[in-house]
Amino acid sequence: MSTSVRDPAALPRLGWTLVALVLLWPLLRLTDFRPAALFEAGNLQAMGHFLGGFLPPETAPEFLAMLARATVETLAMATAGIALSMLLAVPLGLLMTRSLSISRLGPGRGGWVGQILRGLARGVLAVLRGVPELVWALLFVRVFGLGAAAGVLALGITYGGMLGKVYGEILESTDARPARMLLEAGSGRLAALCYGLLPNAAQELVSYTVYRWECAVRASVVMGFVGAGGLGQLMDQSMKMLNGGEAASILATFLVLVLAADGLSGFLRRRLA
Repeated sequence: MSTSVRDPAALPRLGWTLVALVLLWPLLRLTDFRPAALFEAGNLQAMGHFLGGFLPPETAPEFLAMLARATVETLAMATAGIALSMLLAVPLGLLMTRSLSISRLGPGRGGWVGQILRGLARGVLAVLRGVPELVWALLFVRVFGLGAAAGVLALGITYGGMLGKVYGEILESTDARPARMLLEAGSGRLAALCYGLLPNAAQELVSYTVYRWECAVRASVVMGFVGAGGLGQLMDQSMKMLNGGEAASILATFLVLVLAADGLSGFLRRRLA
């Protein structure tokens, strides 16, 4: 004789789903979101004509040479930008990590100083990531002129705020008992970080860093439209010339870069396992 087991959480989940839909509906109306418009005859014809211009991809040797140079420039921009962002993110992320605070081990003087410093670090990180990289790129293009230097600084500042916040949160969510034991035994913060927190958090830190590098590669497309160089600037030129074949080759290159970043992330996670 079989008995059915009723899920006690079914009704609460259904209720919260209905609440979410009720809240989402006015937002969709506010943004004039109408998915049915995609399947109207005129719109389908316009999209088909636009996508048809991307075939066949451009394979001329002169264009492929430009594409290779732009790809190297994009990779250099993204890598240098992430390196610069880590110079900002690592110290600020560690500063806002309460697990490494010696003043929290027990009563004593100086606890309010750590709270103020952690608050300042959070404020700086909020300012860095609060301004989009496109705005920074527009600013630095006026300083350095057209080229990848503006993109490097824009990525470094904005992604420094993002990485610092996530680094701090990852370290905060990691089991803090090994680090606390090291601090209570008289160890310094650096040793507590290296031997107490990093062994458990390294995979997640590396995975997120590689993901942000992948995002930096994609962000270079947008910044290229304002003159920051790389594949984005080449894409801008191709779109302005209505050359869909060149745009298709550039998009295929981006797909290869994203797949390579995903493979690199998986390789590093396996090495750190």
